[in-house]
Amino acid sequence: MTGAAIAGLGVTDVGKVYGRTARDFAADAVRRACDDAGLRTADLDGLLVTPGLSPGLDVSLIVDLGVAELKLLTEIGGDGTSVCTAVSYAAMAIAAGQATTVACVFADAPLRRGTGAGAVFEPGERQAGFEGLLGDAGLAPVQSRFALAARRHMETFGTTSGQLGAIAVAQREWAARNPLAQQREPITVADHQNSRLIADPLRLLDCCLVGNGGAAVIVTSAERAAALAQPPVHVLGFAQSHPVYREHRGSGFGLVSGAAESGRAALRMAGAGIGDVDIAELYDCFTIAVLLTLEDYGFCGKGEGGPFVEEGNLMPGRGRVAVNTGGGQLSGFSLWGMTPLVEAVVQARGAGGDRQAARNRVIMVSGNGGAFDHHGTLVLGPDRG
Repeated sequence: MTGAAIAGLGVTDVGKVYGRTARDFAADAVRRACDDAGLRTADLDGLLVTPGLSPGLDVSLIVDLGVAELKLLTEIGGDGTSVCTAVSYAAMAIAAGQATTVACVFADAPLRRGTGAGAVFEPGERQAGFEGLLGDAGLAPVQSRFALAARRHMETFGTTSGQLGAIAVAQREWAARNPLAQQREPITVADHQNSRLIADPLRLLDCCLVGNGGAAVIVTSAERAAALAQPPVHVLGFAQSHPVYREHRGSGFGLVSGAAESGRAALRMAGAGIGDVDIAELYDCFTIAVLLTLEDYGFCGKGEGGPFVEEGNLMPGRGRVAVNTGGGQLSGFSLWGMTPLVEAVVQARGAGGDRQAARNRVIMVSGNGGAFDHHGTLVLGPDRG
């Protein structure tokens, strides 16, 4: 147990929301999180900024917020791990007495009116040097690297595309219960199989949504959080692991990820085991990321993820652990590492409505950066542990 807690949550409108910058979304999200906690932005003495693809979001966000004399201010990279990292760094700063009230924020605005989601990733393909060679080989778009991971898992363990489809189907079932989800219409494995190929073997319904928006959380001490407006969500444990598989031959890419070490370490800090976990909010840029994280965290054996999801263990009310209860980025909304964290806070507060899990004492949150290059884990709960 870390002694820190999440006291406020702020989420802007998310999705096809045009005419706003990432910086605008970020400032809005922080203000909403402060309001949620019953605080003013002037009460903040720390700000951790986690940008997405859009330019312009950095530490100068303090100008937009009108805060000064911060004790803690930085920008955190690591792609989808950045939010888990930010919360863990906020907890460490609070424990060390370097800050008392820290806002962690993510925002992005890559979508433009009249363009498709695929256009969002095009700038990353036009690069020089070694990165340019990756583009020439068709490996620059992130979906291509995740497709290679999926193919290796299939060839090694016999995982099928239909089993990946079971993940998409289950998360859509959860999204149907989430009024904030962008995609709520039920789908079947047949729908998944009939969706177009994006990067073989990944299909459209294996891929996350792309949207504009922002979200923020306020991290403070457990004692202070208990006196604020919302039920505190305690940060029980956290950890990171960075195998950096990219461009390394002979690695476990596609077979094992940093989730294996990160998950164990975070649970150890929380004084819990995998059997104690009630809810898992897993980073789901692609279905293969969910599958690999389920295996590496230990919810099923290595190579057994395909049959595990095919048996319906991710469907609402079916499995021992509730997984991606808001629909995740596949069907809910896409704010990178904030998507699983937002839903974890909702579940820990018992505010999930029709999608509220039956048990919420121990909640795992994951973040993935790059193509399994980085991993971050948080363990949260409504009690101090």
